[in-house]
Amino acid sequence: MAGIPIWYELMAPDPDAVRDFYRAVLGWEIASTGAPVGGDNDYRAIRRGDGGMAGAVLKLSQDMIAHGAKPGWVPYFHVEDVGAAIDKARDLGGQLWMGPRTIEVGTMAMLGDPQGAAFYVMDPVPPRGQPDAKSDAFQPDTPGHCAWNELETTDEPAATAFYTALFGWGAEQAMPMGEKGHYRFITAGEERLGAINPWMADYMTVGWLPYFAVADIDAARAAAEASGGKVTNDIHEVPGGGFIFNTIDPAGAPVAFVGPRGT
Repeated sequence: MAGIPIWYELMAPDPDAVRDFYRAVLGWEIASTGAPVGGDNDYRAIRRGDGGMAGAVLKLSQDMIAHGAKPGWVPYFHVEDVGAAIDKARDLGGQLWMGPRTIEVGTMAMLGDPQGAAFYVMDPVPPRGQPDAKSDAFQPDTPGHCAWNELETTDEPAATAFYTALFGWGAEQAMPMGEKGHYRFITAGEERLGAINPWMADYMTVGWLPYFAVADIDAARAAAEASGGKVTNDIHEVPGGGFIFNTIDPAGAPVAFVGPRGT
């Protein structure tokens, strides 16, 4: 289905600096060496504790940093036709930042929305011998998987108009946030994907913020701080009964976690 998140990419200047952090908080294993992707780029797979793939870490080169790239998480959204998605995004005020390019796992391109948030569109190729395989990188309520996708933006109405037109997302439900506007929930079919957030903390920049699920939010917070993370928004309850907290990982990327309190 168009607009479903299928992969998550962490851009970091030093992938080794985040290995212990994500292992401690989520049980992930980030490869100790990277595969060259598109030249000399260092691209390291992230494997979950259940053996599945959570995404990958892309090492930010000095050239990327010089051109404005910063540490952060970037989602990949499924589309049936990458070229058509690029054309539509441009018509809606978005920008093409990279690609399109085709590799063994599919065709992809990096886009920027009108407010400057980076994201990928991808038409994936299933693994050989598994024609019906689907990504489970986004799987709410399952520890180790992404559970919520939140867009931090300076213009919620404009961002909502862009993404609903591009992917056909639903965005009928919202939570008032006073003078800030509305926290706008986004859905793909019956699946709630996350929200578009009109309120940005001082440490945030425009971009997508993933919330990864953990089994015990208190244990995850302790692990995050002990392994070099900086807690920026401490544990608090959210509607629905879950608990969240926000951090900056050791490479400088904002990331959030969601889960129940320990018993």
